[in-house]
Amino acid sequence: MTARYEGGVVAPWRVYAPQHDTELLTRALDREDVAAGAAVLDIGTGSGALALAAARRGALVTAVDRTYRAVLATRFNARLARLPVEVLHGDLFGPVAGRRFDLVVSNPPYVPAPGPVPRRHRAAVAWDAGVDGRLLLDRICRRAHTSLRSGGVLLLVHSALCGIAPTLATLERSGLAARVTDRRLVPFGPVLRSRGAWLREQGLVDVGEEKEELVIIRAERTR
Repeated sequence: MTARYEGGVVAPWRVYAPQHDTELLTRALDREDVAAGAAVLDIGTGSGALALAAARRGALVTAVDRTYRAVLATRFNARLARLPVEVLHGDLFGPVAGRRFDLVVSNPPYVPAPGPVPRRHRAAVAWDAGVDGRLLLDRICRRAHTSLRSGGVLLLVHSALCGIAPTLATLERSGLAARVTDRRLVPFGPVLRSRGAWLREQGLVDVGEEKEELVIIRAERTR
């Protein structure tokens, strides 16, 4: 099976390769005070790009993904980069239940999609997230505080197409102080272009609109 090499990592077919959202989240990660030995969790690691970025800072990194293909890709990329990363298979915070981290980062699937949720062996599982795009986002927002130490930070990237206000509200309800720190307009990729008519029917984009806004949400556990 052919692999792609992008952003310094190997991303096999059906594993999310680094894109605009990965770059934006990596820049946000670079601004955080991640000391050597800090505990960092990457939820939905994909090819492991964010996990490796944190490991290069000397953090103790744990990466989680629900597909075996992504787990194997991240392990391969960590070995290729000669960086220690603990890579676990499982659903969101399940594999690290009871553990606490200084920083949690996540670039989950967030693209609104018609039809049923794709099965895990389909490529679309890396980006499709239900009709409103919030299938995994809401779960992350509700549970992130359980994996953060006092003073710990969640960095989350997603599209404005699935709603910014619901993310902030859900995080605030869980006891985290949340705000938008970064915004970037990026051209529609092949997936959004292919479902442009449906997105317009849903009122998510205007006629002729060809860009989406990506946002970084920073949420801190203050108690």
